[in-house]
Amino acid sequence: MWIAEESPGQRSKVLLLIPHLGGGGAEQVTRLLARGLSREKYEVHLALVTGLEIPSNGLPPWVTVEALGARRVRLAAFKLVRLVRQVRPAVILSGMAHLNFLVLLLRPLFPKGTRVLVRQNGTVSSALASGGLPFCTRFLYRLLYRRADRVICQSNAMAADLARETDTEPERIAVLPNPIDVEGIRRASTGRPQWSGPGPHLLAIGRLSHEKGFDLLLDAFFEVRRQFRTVDLAIAGAGPEEKALKAQCRCLGLERVVRFAGYIDDPYALFPGATLFVLSSRHEGMPNALIEAVAAGLPVVALPASGGVVDFLRGRQVAWVAPGSSSEALAGAILEALRVLRGGAPCSSFQAPANH
Repeated sequence: MWIAEESPGQRSKVLLLIPHLGGGGAEQVTRLLARGLSREKYEVHLALVTGLEIPSNGLPPWVTVEALGARRVRLAAFKLVRLVRQVRPAVILSGMAHLNFLVLLLRPLFPKGTRVLVRQNGTVSSALASGGLPFCTRFLYRLLYRRADRVICQSNAMAADLARETDTEPERIAVLPNPIDVEGIRRASTGRPQWSGPGPHLLAIGRLSHEKGFDLLLDAFFEVRRQFRTVDLAIAGAGPEEKALKAQCRCLGLERVVRFAGYIDDPYALFPGATLFVLSSRHEGMPNALIEAVAAGLPVVALPASGGVVDFLRGRQVAWVAPGSSSEALAGAILEALRVLRGGAPCSSFQAPANH
């Protein structure tokens, strides 16, 4: 929206910032954006703030990648300022909240006229209420987000929440849905199923972290197994909760029917043969995995992770939103979905949760 040619025939420089290109929705969005920007119009630079290695695949050769290699995002200030002064981009886009804070703090040191966009990758109120963030986070949102030329949210619900929680002026907020790899999803839809056994086959994708709620999913899956004895579950992703989740799986006696697939570059390769996609997140913005599953035509069960998730699924014929954010509510929604998909008497395919 501000990326105009600097002079006739000269490409505008765009600098995309992300901590790294490991597993996660924000990283996937940045990768897709780098691939999708026109090489005729834009000179695209991608900075991996904590990355040590330049990825060998997934990016076109005309994207210039810089691996800054900082040990932590907050320790990258000097390298980041130096890079911005060297590249002199027309626009900077930062892709995650803690990196957004650093970029906006450093903005007075950037060349004059540099536009700064930040992408909000989660619902602010839910993240603040989770208790896992430093006490100063709300203050940083209110102090620094006003320095952005635009704050990008993925849904109207996210935008309203951000404006309310951070006092950001509505005119500074833009709502842009996440991009998805439609061609990749279509190719995957015709691929060979990576499932065995009679099923039904449940699929979940995301970082193995507390907010993704995979502990709730395992408890719910234990209850589902009581009525669907041949059901199995695949969880694709990596993260700090992996050891705890595998221990929980052993305690529940689910080792033989739950597969931890690890991080997969293109998780939609698991879509063929999947019976049901499950979003168990306690709180979310607008997860790419959910959008991709819907684009592939998979039936979906979700916890009411955000107003954006609820609105996105509203009215879809094979989407069930649990009435609450507990494992019991999730188990009930999965069971209803499986009964309907098996040919039982259908209830409403969309259930408005009580807290929305």
